[in-house]
Amino acid sequence: MHVYWHDDCLLHDTGTGVFGSGPSPLIAVPELHPENVERVLNMRSALERGPLAGAVEWRPGRHASEAELAMIHHAEHIDRVREFCAAGGGFLTASTPVVPGSWQAALAAAGTTLAAAEAVLAGECAAAYALVRPPGHHAQPDRPDGYCLFANAALAAELARRRGVERVAIVDWDVHHGNGTQECFYERADVLTVSLHMDHRSWGPDHPQSGLADEVGRGAGAGFNVNLAFPMGVGDQGYLAATDSIVGPLVRAFDPGLLIVTCGQDASQYDPNGRQCVTMAGFHALGGAARLLAGECCGGRLLLVQEGGYGRTYSGLCLLATLAGVLGTPTGLEDPLAFLPDPPGLGDSAIAATRSALAGFWPALG
Repeated sequence: MHVYWHDDCLLHDTGTGVFGSGPSPLIAVPELHPENVERVLNMRSALERGPLAGAVEWRPGRHASEAELAMIHHAEHIDRVREFCAAGGGFLTASTPVVPGSWQAALAAAGTTLAAAEAVLAGECAAAYALVRPPGHHAQPDRPDGYCLFANAALAAELARRRGVERVAIVDWDVHHGNGTQECFYERADVLTVSLHMDHRSWGPDHPQSGLADEVGRGAGAGFNVNLAFPMGVGDQGYLAATDSIVGPLVRAFDPGLLIVTCGQDASQYDPNGRQCVTMAGFHALGGAARLLAGECCGGRLLLVQEGGYGRTYSGLCLLATLAGVLGTPTGLEDPLAFLPDPPGLGDSAIAATRSALAGFWPALG
């Protein structure tokens, strides 16, 4: 597996406070903003020092050009991010602080994702992983939100389409609804978007989408946007049941030429922004399922793009488990936090709602 990295992703300084808003006078030791440099440094370290060190090949990332960003994003949005950073930064949205270096970091995140996609499309590797920040799946064509500036995975999907891939599937198991990715392709049938997330609904005007099963797409895109909105604490069983009964059949029926996975780890047992209790074993199984789907549908062509994962140590272990699953190898590591219950059937209502919403579009779902 090729792993793509660019040091400029470290230039994005999100500060302290729950959302970077600054420390409370009541608190002696403030939290870092959840989307911080430390989290990806630990992910990189886990890959460099862990049992997969000999199985991954590090490759340099690059910056995206503004023309590449414009494949998805409106010119006004690109200009706003660039100019806002250049003016010293601040809060683009309530949860999305930036500094002057955030512009270079955002270009590096988008461009490094595109570099990984290019390698897969060129046949240089079957699977590639882009270890990038800031993340992207809340960035819509016309606005940033939720720590995200540009839609990294959506840009990779659009690049693949423009290079002749007839259909692209994006599977997003970050714990939050991939509303930005959804918005990028909501009226299109050439990109299947599937989001598995906790049921948090809209969190304001910059995230108006609900993430519920009835958001299935519009016009030509009707039926090609899929949401599985899980109750809290659904665990490994819920994610894997949905993968077996919804995600797998849909991706096989869609028959993409490229599978993109936005692989956040914030659905884990220990994350400040998630409550879904997925273990290292669960992430390993999700990675294995992605590998099998890519092998069945697109000649093994698989791109993984980093999204959330805010437990600064455990996220690195969950990433390691994910990529071990993709590579078809055990991690050889004990999970230090797999002690929460994994209640059977907790995700059944979400699976049933999605199946019902898509019944008229996908005979493969029965």
